[in-house]
Amino acid sequence: MARPFISSVVARIPIATAPLGLVLLVRDQRDSYSLAGIVTGLFAVGLALGSPFWGRALDRLGQPRVLVPTAAASGGLLLLLTGATVWQAVPEPVLPVLALLAGIAFPPLSPAMRSTWRVVVLEERPRRRGYALDAAAVETIFVGGPLLLSGLLLLGVAALPLLVTVLLLFGGTMAYVRSPGARRPPATLEEGGSHGAGAALLHSPGFVLLLVVMAVMSIGFGILDVSIAGLAEHLLGSADRLGVLFAPIAGGSAIGGLLYGSRDWRSPDRRRLLVTLALFGVLLLAVATSAGADVPLVVLMVVLFFAGLFISPNLIAAQGLVDQLAPAHRLGEAQAWLSTAITAGAALGNAAAGLILDAAGPREALTTASCAVLTAAVVCLAAQRVWGRRPVAVAP
Repeated sequence: MARPFISSVVARIPIATAPLGLVLLVRDQRDSYSLAGIVTGLFAVGLALGSPFWGRALDRLGQPRVLVPTAAASGGLLLLLTGATVWQAVPEPVLPVLALLAGIAFPPLSPAMRSTWRVVVLEERPRRRGYALDAAAVETIFVGGPLLLSGLLLLGVAALPLLVTVLLLFGGTMAYVRSPGARRPPATLEEGGSHGAGAALLHSPGFVLLLVVMAVMSIGFGILDVSIAGLAEHLLGSADRLGVLFAPIAGGSAIGGLLYGSRDWRSPDRRRLLVTLALFGVLLLAVATSAGADVPLVVLMVVLFFAGLFISPNLIAAQGLVDQLAPAHRLGEAQAWLSTAITAGAALGNAAAGLILDAAGPREALTTASCAVLTAAVVCLAAQRVWGRRPVAVAP
């Protein structure tokens, strides 16, 4: 499993570097955080729209026949978007359209990798640890990818992060689809599942509530992602130095995910999701307070580290809930819907962050991010009784 896992992680780095790379490139070339937020938000909207469709296509066609053409199409559109942003003669409305199309075409790597875990690792306990490791890697990508981007920006070429992003996307995908696990039929086919649309999944109140919780949480995460760039510009004099602030939150997320995945928890996933959401929201509020106060930079970095500890466990617990709430023959599709909820929320957060940064500043943006995460925790609390019931199998 090492080969497909590592290559899938490489291919998914663009999930983090593409949005933030777009923010910085559009801000640098078009001098507008608002336009940057809209472009990045529509890229995430495209991810949300395409994910369920490509997730169903994985079940029907197999992974290589879906991942290779989508990686090529999305990478080509990102290259076109980069050129259009740098070439000032291109009208601004063209940029959001290209971003939307690039997002729609983005390959469904996370649902594909989770299907590979199910097919290759047959024992339950090692498989769950694999899920936890994968979730920790994804969340570390979201906060660690900007560190790579920050290092690339030091070379002084504004378009370089997106060019490297395209290389990682296509190269990582091609390496992944060559692995034996990716070439095997997905578990849904072997289990005789239906190829019908995903509407039946959305008839489950528990599943819909989970999507709502993760979408609202992701609004906060999307705001946080862009706000860190604004905060770096405010405190350090340049958004290009955002790596200084992303490093502690990336380290916290990596450590939190590994600690979470290494334990055999007795409490159910639904309760752990509530606890991690609440703590993440409170610590984001502490980040906003620190950003607005005259505190040493090291104090702010410590608070960012502790906030990061609860990022990966959120996704791990949510994925565990998906396995409980969705029928076995729809797990791949269900994970795709979870990805849609997360990316849709991030899209709204990205767009909102650009507007808030231009109108008020990073402290207010970070406070809004905290409120979004705490709202998700409240919805999660209200959903505990529904999730505690024995899930009703969805008819194929």
